[in-house]
Amino acid sequence: MIDFKYFMIRQFLGFPIFIGSWIAFQSGLNIPFMVSGLLAIGTYAASNQVMKVVQSRLIVSKYGLTFAEYRHIRIQLKEAQAKLKQLNGYFLKVRSIRAFKQLFEMNRLAKRIFQIVKTNPKKFYQVEPFFYAHLDTAVELTSKYTLLVSQPIKAPDVQIALQDTRETLLELNQVMEKDLRQVLSSDIEHLKMELDFAKVSMKNHASPLLMKGETPDDTKSIGY
Repeated sequence: MIDFKYFMIRQFLGFPIFIGSWIAFQSGLNIPFMVSGLLAIGTYAASNQVMKVVQSRLIVSKYGLTFAEYRHIRIQLKEAQAKLKQLNGYFLKVRSIRAFKQLFEMNRLAKRIFQIVKTNPKKFYQVEPFFYAHLDTAVELTSKYTLLVSQPIKAPDVQIALQDTRETLLELNQVMEKDLRQVLSSDIEHLKMELDFAKVSMKNHASPLLMKGETPDDTKSIGY
């Protein structure tokens, strides 16, 4: 979400720079058309990089991160996105409705956690185990499960392995639910504080305003 928004801003600002520099090189400096085009491309690329640096500074300042932390989180998000793509492909391969629902729920939870961290990079530190372990486990187990379930073999040991994998995937779903609650915990706490403040504020506004030296009984006596 953040990357796309900033990408669009760069394009919106970069295109006029590209056109303006091309015209300036060709008309103002009398540089040949093709050479002016190449110089304009270089100017666009340089301005794009400058805007990227400025945008990165804005992001790290907004979320209280260092450049090293932000760079590390971006790498983790990029790797997680590739794993989510794998996970998304696996759950479409199962033939059992129960297994499909189970893997679909896992995929939904993983995507939700990913999107929250992508929107607010600082939340990465609230759910590090998801990126370092839980998502990897989900991809590995789902890969093995889809491989086993697609085999025509009905041997007891295969069925036992499938059952064990289903149970482990169910436990992993529960772990990911905890990850999601963890990454939302600060938002929930903030919402509770805002609700408490709103209740106190409404309670104060509900009390009648009194003139200096007036008591609540005085207002009742004149018909309030």
